[in-house]
Amino acid sequence: MRILHGTWIPNEETDFIQSGSFYLWVETQLSQKSHTNSQKIHPGHLVKSELIAFLVQELGIKEHNTQFVQRISPKYFALPTTNNQPLPSPELTKYLEIELTDSYEELQYWQVDCYETVVSTKNVTALNIIKLLKDIHFLAIYNAEKFQIGSDLLFWYHYTQSFKQVILKDQFIPALKYRQLSSENPKKKGKSKTDKAAFEIYATWEIISEQYEANILKYIDYMPLICVAGKATVSYPIEFFDRETLLRHFSEYVLDDLVTHTPSTAAFDKQIADSLIESCFYPSQHNPLTTNTALKEYQQWLVWKTKITRTQADSPFHLCFQLHSPDNEQIDNWQIQFLVASKQDPSFKLALADYWTMNQFSKTAVHKDFGKNFETNLLLNLGYAARMYPKLWLGLETASPIAMQLSLDEAFDFLTESAWVLEDSGFKVIVPAWYTPTGRRRAKIRLKASGSKLAATKGETKSYFGLDSLVEYQYELAIGEQTVTPIEWEQLINAKTPLVHFRGQWMELDRDKMQQLLEFWQSHGEEQPKMTLLEFLQRSAELGSEWEIEHDEALSEMIAKLQDKSRLEPISELDNLQGTLREYQKRGVSWLQYLENLGLNGCLADDMGLGKSVQVIARLVQEKELHEALKVGEKITSLSTLPTLLIAPTSVVGNWQKEIAKFAPHLKTMVHHGSTRLQNLADFKAACQQNDVIISSFTLVRKDEKLLSSIEWQRLVLDEAQNIKNPKAAQTKAILKLRAKHRLALTGTPVENRLLDLWSIFNFLNPGYLGKEAQFRKIFEIPIQKDNDRVKSATLKKLVEPLILRRLKTDQSIINDLPDKVEQKLYTNLTKEQASLYEVVVLDVEKQLQSAEGIQRKGLILSTLMKLKQICNHPAQFLQDGSEFSPSITTQTDQEKAHRKVLTL
Repeated sequence: MRILHGTWIPNEETDFIQSGSFYLWVETQLSQKSHTNSQKIHPGHLVKSELIAFLVQELGIKEHNTQFVQRISPKYFALPTTNNQPLPSPELTKYLEIELTDSYEELQYWQVDCYETVVSTKNVTALNIIKLLKDIHFLAIYNAEKFQIGSDLLFWYHYTQSFKQVILKDQFIPALKYRQLSSENPKKKGKSKTDKAAFEIYATWEIISEQYEANILKYIDYMPLICVAGKATVSYPIEFFDRETLLRHFSEYVLDDLVTHTPSTAAFDKQIADSLIESCFYPSQHNPLTTNTALKEYQQWLVWKTKITRTQADSPFHLCFQLHSPDNEQIDNWQIQFLVASKQDPSFKLALADYWTMNQFSKTAVHKDFGKNFETNLLLNLGYAARMYPKLWLGLETASPIAMQLSLDEAFDFLTESAWVLEDSGFKVIVPAWYTPTGRRRAKIRLKASGSKLAATKGETKSYFGLDSLVEYQYELAIGEQTVTPIEWEQLINAKTPLVHFRGQWMELDRDKMQQLLEFWQSHGEEQPKMTLLEFLQRSAELGSEWEIEHDEALSEMIAKLQDKSRLEPISELDNLQGTLREYQKRGVSWLQYLENLGLNGCLADDMGLGKSVQVIARLVQEKELHEALKVGEKITSLSTLPTLLIAPTSVVGNWQKEIAKFAPHLKTMVHHGSTRLQNLADFKAACQQNDVIISSFTLVRKDEKLLSSIEWQRLVLDEAQNIKNPKAAQTKAILKLRAKHRLALTGTPVENRLLDLWSIFNFLNPGYLGKEAQFRKIFEIPIQKDNDRVKSATLKKLVEPLILRRLKTDQSIINDLPDKVEQKLYTNLTKEQASLYEVVVLDVEKQLQSAEGIQRKGLILSTLMKLKQICNHPAQFLQDGSEFSPSITTQTDQEKAHRKVLTL
């Protein structure tokens, strides 16, 4: 196993603006080759040539070999050391088949070959570290058998994902940094000794974010020690970087790297010419600045920064801006009203229009909630807000500001460009209800769906939907809940303003999207096509926010039952089932029956121990009872059903046979396994007709593929369905060739390592439902597991949720139905041998602690605690002398006599 490490190491340079790089290195099992103490080369790291091969093959990093060589250099990490060997990382330790010491002697620097990742040039960022860490994290999930990431790299991945949000929200400003130089500084060439102390001013970027500050405090507590243990050169005594300093340095450098190396156009460069922003975008062309003009600009910048970064933290009230929309006849009569809200009671809001009309007595009463200097603080806050949104100055032209007027276009700009800036700065913005997520009306196409009543096939329960049911649907254009005519729709598209007043309410238009929807409706609006239930579920889940689905009553009921399984009525007691089902198991059987009646195939994914097998057996019993009742009711003597093929791991084939014999002895069962199994086609078919259940194994499906695929089964059940998670395996391909009216997958882990596991199971259950493998990877797997796409994740959940039934032992509806778990703590004294060993270890550690210091002292205490635990468990574990350890219990307990299960730890 290989462990990929990585951390940020600042360059050891004396420049005011200190750079740094993120370095990757790979740890593997310690080499047998030994190095002299003077070398201190880590014996368990990939050297340059091996590291290049790893970067290319496992991470897909492609560079010219010369560039690779230039970017790989030795760095030094202070690592725990014992017996002149660095201890392996905790991530590697669990893969080593050797005994490791519980403590270490000292910390020593060890040399490792590292790959430098952050190297940028204008218009091209060689490796964006945020994206690189996300890609590495994604690859580590899918190549867990080849390499894993260390705690240091995992820390930086999570931090950069959080820091990315600060950048995306533009929570940084152009900045100037002042540096005072001593008179001896060599950069002061040409200056006379009579000059005042020289200075340098640097243009850069500065993070202004409360979220960023909170993240710094949060993440420094979680930062592993190895993150601050790397150095460019060896220096003694060993010192680690300060966690907070390192984290801020990394953040500032990454921000500068991302912003300054963002491609720009000639028009943009012309727009920012001779400005502070230009100096920040092109620091190498301007830094350092040493003129008196630059000094004045720095002083002006300090004042500007103070004004724009001032928060309302010390103010007893929130300044609020409420946008009011006009009626249709006065489209340019928008108004921003000024209000204040109490911090102690946010529901108490006071409009400034009301405040300025109060008498002095009433104003004094208001000051109790908003502070004695209310008016002064109010005007100051309005001034600070105006620096964020300059149009507010129009409302401050009076001594008693109450509101300001806006045109329609200005109101739209406020909603889209300025409202969130004011919110981020601590002010409160109240928008009209029609602009909120819950009140916003959207242009969309409504899909009106209804069930098509077809005659149910014999043997199925009477229901609105059956195996042959189809869904009829048609399209409508709609705004919110209201249907819109094509003429009205086109009028909205042709409107000249982004905000329109439509049917008594304002709304925001997305003309491009509306044009696309109109073209779709024109192509499909007159159609009245039909689709299967499975296609309907697929369409319902995948439609975006610009679509709305309207069901008829029967279809709505069906969807509700599939989405909320608790709506299904539990089955009644089965006469031929030798056992009593719990309530949740009855509901599980009802779900299986409901899906099969609809012609859908599902996955029973209950937690281990909740009785998936007994629910399947109960479904078989229920089906046989319904079948027998139908034969009697219809007076049919020759009606027969096909057998169920149950495929399970070889180790549980016998268990299934015993379970069926226990709960449903009347079900005829045949095990198709072993050297004596039937292999003649005619004999096999004849035997299947005489049995209700055929049990076989995954291994035999591949060997007897032709035999098993020659029969169309009533039902194909896969136990431990994760065995088909590899779609390219011959075993999986053989199973997919089997024919059955119904399919059922049983698994406690529908997703083990990757989302493709889920696709493979659903490809067995309902082929094509989640698309082809390549489509699924592109649409769902990569966006969800690599980019954490919540929209795609929600869509996938909508797709699979109706067809998966998963209950956990911790579910409130389940845990009350399980027998009580009784936990007892039984205390016992140490034996004489344990007490003697315990005392020896305690005395020994007390002696060692007298000379131990720092990290060595902590390590000694931790290792001693482990030894004491081993002694308390059993002397043999501590002594490791090969003595026999037999924990056999000779006395039969009362619990065993009562046929209860007992777990002893």
